[in-house]
Amino acid sequence: MKLQGLLKNIDYEVLQGNDNINISNIQYDSRKVTDNSLFVCIKGFKVDGHDYAEKAIANGAKALLVEDNIERIDKDITILKVEDTRKVIAFIAERYYNHPSDKFRLIGVTGTNGKTSITYLTKSIIEEFDKKTGIIGTIENRIGNKVLKASRTTPESLDLQELFYNMFQENVNAVVMEVSSHSLALHRVDASRFDVGIYTNLTLDHLDFHKTMENYRDAKLKLFKMCEIGVINIDDKYGPYMIENGTCKRYLTYGIENEKADLNAADLNIDLNGVTFNVVYEGETHQVSLNTPGKFSVYNALASMGACLALGVPMDVVIRGLKKNKGIRGRFQSFTSDKGYTVIVDYAHAPDGLLNVLQSMKEFAKARIITVFGCGGDRDTSKRPVMGEIAGNNSDFCVITSDNPRTEDPVSIINEVEIGMKKTECEYVKIPDRLEGIQKALSMAQKGDLILIAGKGHEDYQILHDKVIHFDDAEVVLNYFMTEE
Repeated sequence: MKLQGLLKNIDYEVLQGNDNINISNIQYDSRKVTDNSLFVCIKGFKVDGHDYAEKAIANGAKALLVEDNIERIDKDITILKVEDTRKVIAFIAERYYNHPSDKFRLIGVTGTNGKTSITYLTKSIIEEFDKKTGIIGTIENRIGNKVLKASRTTPESLDLQELFYNMFQENVNAVVMEVSSHSLALHRVDASRFDVGIYTNLTLDHLDFHKTMENYRDAKLKLFKMCEIGVINIDDKYGPYMIENGTCKRYLTYGIENEKADLNAADLNIDLNGVTFNVVYEGETHQVSLNTPGKFSVYNALASMGACLALGVPMDVVIRGLKKNKGIRGRFQSFTSDKGYTVIVDYAHAPDGLLNVLQSMKEFAKARIITVFGCGGDRDTSKRPVMGEIAGNNSDFCVITSDNPRTEDPVSIINEVEIGMKKTECEYVKIPDRLEGIQKALSMAQKGDLILIAGKGHEDYQILHDKVIHFDDAEVVLNYFMTEE
């Protein structure tokens, strides 16, 4: 493809060379460059792509796209300068892969909590409608039943457009994807055409990146300036803001508390095995049954229902699809011991997510709630004491342990969490080793107790300084069960 064609309608300056050349590949990683590639120099948080320009040329790059001037580059290499390479790569990637998101229904889900569960619920509904579905998200990427590894919640724009292209090539009818606030702020989903955007909620998280809740909110808002239909949780305080400031052609609202919602749930009946509820839509009442318990599960179901109904899926198909979803690994995943206590493994790693899970457990708890949790290192520190207080106020006993400490001292993180815990009357222990912390909770469990192991969910690793070790909460639980007499 001609380089100038890729950059059509994009402002750029030719620093050297010729923009009327053929490009056979686009890369932002110099290690993946092949002959006749365009290498896009992106400034990352740890490394700067401009520093790898010469390596990219050595690997076959024919042209560079930069936002800073680069010296000592061979005159045979074309260099084009733009204002923001991270933003531009989204548009040239979308053009290079021939506008793939135009060729299927694209549903984006954004919000602090619920994104992963909603994508799987939506997938279940669409497949019940006999349509092949793709998923892009935190746990994995999927093309139909084919599982692909996911390195981040929302891929970089170049990787995303390639994934869209591959999904189109495999005749996918609809794609449901998690759209993180980072991806919106960093232009990863720019140039993608969303049919539906879902807004779940907005609570304290990621302020290490966004700095303020206003920035966090406005990053989420970007999705509702990119999609045709907005499906909005109007029980959330930021829901009306998304409607008032978005540019969707149509909005469909959902909620439990707000009876004016287009999809309004009532008569919730929650137990360990799931939840049933009634939903009113267009004047008619329908009964819905889910296999995952909790009020938050109802919100997730309403969001999925809204997206699918907006795209023309009949209500009876929607209800059947929800019923067939058996839950997701690491999302309120339960294990019951022969001794009669139940362990729940959940990804809850932000204050509101932790609160939602604990409040749901209290709905059907018959004995004690024991919570094992920690906070990630090198991430938003403001939520640590908040999570400590939430856990303490909603548990009978807590084990404060390590999550992914990364480069921070695990004990220091635990001490920050403890500040909030001390505001409560909950008994607790501090055990930095996560394995020992989980085993402590399991060893004290009695019949009827509920144990929550929060924070890591589906993850099968732990990040300790510069090492990544194998660690799977569910695996630890099952191994412990095997040792019980």
